[in-house]
Amino acid sequence: MNLFGNIFPYGKFGSSRAINGENPTGEKGKGGMASGSLGKGRKGHPCLTDIAPGSTTVLADIHGCGVINHIWITVDNKTSQGDCFVLRDLILQMIWDEEEYPAVEVPLGDFFCCGFGKECMVNSYPIAVVPSRGLNCYFSMPFRKRAQIRLISQHKNPVPAFFYQIDYCLYDSLPDPVFYFHAKWNREPVTCKKKDYTILDGVHGKGIYVGTYIALQTLERYWWGEGEVKFYLDGDKDYPTICGTGMEDYVGGSWSFASPEPGKMKEQTYSTPFLGYPYYSAHDDLTTHPYHNDDCPPMRGMYRFHIPDPIYFQEDIRVTVQQIGMSHNGLFERQDDVSSVAYWYQMEGGKNRYEPLPPKEERWPR
Repeated sequence: MNLFGNIFPYGKFGSSRAINGENPTGEKGKGGMASGSLGKGRKGHPCLTDIAPGSTTVLADIHGCGVINHIWITVDNKTSQGDCFVLRDLILQMIWDEEEYPAVEVPLGDFFCCGFGKECMVNSYPIAVVPSRGLNCYFSMPFRKRAQIRLISQHKNPVPAFFYQIDYCLYDSLPDPVFYFHAKWNREPVTCKKKDYTILDGVHGKGIYVGTYIALQTLERYWWGEGEVKFYLDGDKDYPTICGTGMEDYVGGSWSFASPEPGKMKEQTYSTPFLGYPYYSAHDDLTTHPYHNDDCPPMRGMYRFHIPDPIYFQEDIRVTVQQIGMSHNGLFERQDDVSSVAYWYQMEGGKNRYEPLPPKEERWPR
């Protein structure tokens, strides 16, 4: 069973379908029927309009057996100068089959490796973000009976236009066992010294951990990336089975991402198929105001996808990262603003601890 897709991911032909504004049910032969200014079937309903504050919009409700192969979304990142966190105010939610709780409940931007309510270029294997805010996901998402994808708006104003497409295949059946796709968001606005930040916890059953996105806003001076990423597997308590060597090492970098510029350390961004550091900024360019400048605590976004090197667990998994920095005086414990997304597959029958997302005020960047 190939969790990440190819032409014959399940060894059989499927029936290709797509859901978007032009065909909201994905029915065969029912696409592009709406009438617009150019007439019937001529770009009559390309997007959802005026998504209301507090609303839940069903983007897809697919009945049957199948696999979602691709999701594309684009939306404005702000509705006014002061309401500029659309990508954190919109929540992407996914529910598979007869599960009681969502398997995915993540702010829209963070799901696509764009934290802080700000898009950036991402050129990875499962997630691609291209101009301008073209959000693409290629994680394979199987389901036996039903797949629901919802958009929850906690934005203050109506969102004027939301474009999306969900590409999937229907099958007569899927081979046993089915591994369901999951993603979980977490944040600590100020981490605790000497206490590791939790990326994922409360997962029980058999599964495969496939990725991490971290959005880090540094609140202290000096180098921030000495914290080690730890994977506690199958009953590990005090110490993990897998422990890395540093945060920038975990995403494939080294030596502080330093450029060769003499006399001054300058971090370099990059984006590759399985690991990257695509975003750095110390300026809030989402909004302008006549009475303050755009300086802000430096923001850094990074990802690591464990697709060629998956992390398997048989019973349970917990993932953490330390907050440790480096200065002229050596290593020191830090406090920073950290948020993250964990991506994993879990075999049917597994259990997770469901924790609703915090209110939007607690999700906003500083």
